[in-house]
Amino acid sequence: MMMKGLAVLTPVLATRGPTRAAQIASLAVFQGTWFAAVFGAAQCVSLSSIVCVLCAVVWHLGMSERPTQEALLVGIACLIGFVVETVHGLLGYVGFPCAGGSLGLAPAWLVAMWGLFAICLNVTLRWLRSRWWLAAIVGAVGGPLSFASGVKLGAAYFVDPLPALVVIAATWSVVLPLMVWLSIRLDGISRVDQAP
Repeated sequence: MMMKGLAVLTPVLATRGPTRAAQIASLAVFQGTWFAAVFGAAQCVSLSSIVCVLCAVVWHLGMSERPTQEALLVGIACLIGFVVETVHGLLGYVGFPCAGGSLGLAPAWLVAMWGLFAICLNVTLRWLRSRWWLAAIVGAVGGPLSFASGVKLGAAYFVDPLPALVVIAATWSVVLPLMVWLSIRLDGISRVDQAP
């Protein structure tokens, strides 16, 4: 009888995903890495920014049940980030003081930041799953806030702030739900018997 009761409870417990401690650790790693990477980019030491992000991603993959899936999610996020940030730069609303001769392409450190963001999707941002409108709103607010924070730290600048913020908000209102959708399909955090 007791075993049957445990069998009934197991699926309920299994759907909880990462522990609170894992979520807090992931958030701390993300925040610390974000500041270190943006600071490095602002000092024109983009290689240090990329190394910081790679360390965070490697840590995340080491904690994952299926690191290959999480690595694929990070890779896709970086590809999306490359396209999005290159378009933002080509529109002429944002610039990067340390971009050098990048031919209008997104700086490598900024593309890496998209990979950093991806490691949060199945851990600290898991609560956005199936909440598409909320993901759109969080993206529309969080995307511009994050970019503006990078501008304040000197890693980027707005050529024309209002249009830049509007474009970034519109982009992230679409991109965040897309990234959440991808994270569900490429969930490498939940055990196989827990995956949605």
